[in-house]
Amino acid sequence: MARPLFPKSLPEFQAWFDSEEACLRYLVESRWPDGYACPRCSHDEAYELTSRPIFKCRKCSYQVSVTAGTVLHRTRLSLRDWFGAAYLVATHTPGISAVQLQRQLGLKRYETTWGLLQKLRRVMGSPREGPHRGWGGSRRNLHRKRRGGTARWTITR
Repeated sequence: MARPLFPKSLPEFQAWFDSEEACLRYLVESRWPDGYACPRCSHDEAYELTSRPIFKCRKCSYQVSVTAGTVLHRTRLSLRDWFGAAYLVATHTPGISAVQLQRQLGLKRYETTWGLLQKLRRVMGSPREGPHRGWGGSRRNLHRKRRGGTARWTITR
């Protein structure tokens, strides 16, 4: 099974991800496109706990969150805020500031928005450089070099 598609417009995005549940379902489909597989024993059956968005393996009882090991791991922000931020960062050219993002999402704290934006930038990378670690790509390092009074940034693997 292929990974789920992504909306092509803002109205389509808002319709697809209109609730926390819709965002969670999208993450489940993205993480396990061929169906659930336990990270510990590879068993293909699990049930979702009612108290939290955690899946528990029917064979070994291992519990895993759909956000474990991702940029969303242990977040306190809603998935709707994360999805909205990711959409705005990915579609806003030439980029979006933390203040603009804070206003668009209606978040109260600038520090929260700034941290969210930094995490998204780190994992999304640039189209020319490809994805960074945590988004499925190889790890890259950013180096600053000074030449003749000007600073230049280079990316290495």
